[in-house]
Amino acid sequence: MSASQELEKAATSYATEAVRLDKQGAKGMAITMYQKAIETLLKLVQLYPDYGLNKVYIQRAMAYQERIRMLQGVGPPVEPSTMEEERPSEMAAPSEAKKASYDELVLKEKPDVKWEEVVGLDQAKKAIKEAIVYPVQRPDLFPLGWPRGILLFGPPGCGKTLLAAAVATEIEAAFVSVDAASIMSKWLGEAEQNVARLFMSARKSAEEGRPAIVFIDELDSLIGIRSSEVGGEVRVRNQFLKETDGIIDKGKNLHVYVIGATNKPWSLDWPFIRRFQKRILVPLPDFQARISMFRLYTKHLNLAADVDLHELARISEGFSGSDIRDVCQSAHLRVIGELFESGQASNKQAQPRPLSMSDFKGILEERKPSVSPDMLASYNRWFEAFKAL
Repeated sequence: MSASQELEKAATSYATEAVRLDKQGAKGMAITMYQKAIETLLKLVQLYPDYGLNKVYIQRAMAYQERIRMLQGVGPPVEPSTMEEERPSEMAAPSEAKKASYDELVLKEKPDVKWEEVVGLDQAKKAIKEAIVYPVQRPDLFPLGWPRGILLFGPPGCGKTLLAAAVATEIEAAFVSVDAASIMSKWLGEAEQNVARLFMSARKSAEEGRPAIVFIDELDSLIGIRSSEVGGEVRVRNQFLKETDGIIDKGKNLHVYVIGATNKPWSLDWPFIRRFQKRILVPLPDFQARISMFRLYTKHLNLAADVDLHELARISEGFSGSDIRDVCQSAHLRVIGELFESGQASNKQAQPRPLSMSDFKGILEERKPSVSPDMLASYNRWFEAFKAL
């Protein structure tokens, strides 16, 4: 057992004993155990400053410190049972932690994103349809099976999440959206169980006849290259690798798909990269896509006659989809601000003036693209080295 794992185990033991003594009314001994749990957690943070669970450790330490203050009569009246429910932890209540942490993993709302809402990205949409939509519609046409691991990479704000949601809507799939922070969990020791349960739920949905998509955002945070790892991260990565291999198993023609999204594909570990049979670049919008985006984001705005969407698309080269949305929003906020500053906003009949071309140009002059040329070059180099459409 590594030093980090020993410390994790010790913190768990101290905290479990503290809660037991606390419930029995042994305040003095409970305080001592809470203090030992806090010291152990802070030692973990100090010894492993880059560990992904450090924020969790600090939160746990703060929770136990609050409980100590209450027991000493200087804090709010929080019962230990209430603390376990609101601040679950493997240290205090393993079964409750498992239940709550998994609930946090699952996106409750069904995505309702249509293909037409994903502006541009024709190459990416084509590749995803071939890998997911067509096999769901006619599995009999795929004797060699179909890809189940899809990696979407590219600059932030270009539509990776939208693509995943749109394909889930298209095939009426169960859509489970998670991120690295949720998987690692704020309850120690539950992360790998959450990963296993996540994939088990997806497989069960597919066995019942409903396709399932597991969407993992910021994939690099979970399975990126590490110079050093400690207990929890290693276990989660190994569990994810095992579950992914089970999904990709060609002997099972279940419609379960893993879609990973990352802004840093070069940070992914090679054993994981090769498990994504489709590796698709989601690029910055081209000229036609930018026109469509300006049209989409201004359709509910009052535009002056001089607004030329083609010219706006030309001068916004290098902007991402989210950048363009921000430009439209900022221009709109500017004219609304004028209305309030003029004192007319109190009149419910008063409306802001129409947005003019100069409003948009003024915002574009004040903003720079969120993606630098160097970043674009990095994406293109990685795409050339690892692309799989």
